[in-house]
Amino acid sequence: MEITAFSVEEIKDPTNIIEGKRYELLLDVEIDEEDELYSEAGIEVRVIIAQHNEEIRMLNYFLIDKANNEMLDFALEEDEEALILQFVSEELNTEENAGE
Repeated sequence: MEITAFSVEEIKDPTNIIEGKRYELLLDVEIDEEDELYSEAGIEVRVIIAQHNEEIRMLNYFLIDKANNEMLDFALEEDEEALILQFVSEELNTEENAGE
């Protein structure tokens, strides 16, 4: 899996149920043709992230087939989740440093 494009948006939480900030990221990912997740149109991963102090964790994610905009009933493997979490951590740290 390779992340080819992304967008990030902070989600406002008026209830403050989750401490810290929350973000929604849309990741365009390239999947190997041999993988069961492969789609010719591409796959998008919608990720909900929580950030409190220095801790960043993945709350939830959804896999979407871009051909028909349908959610796929698959789970990512642990290494794919780790890849996404590392990517998100780097991007959020970059954005925070740019905002200072």
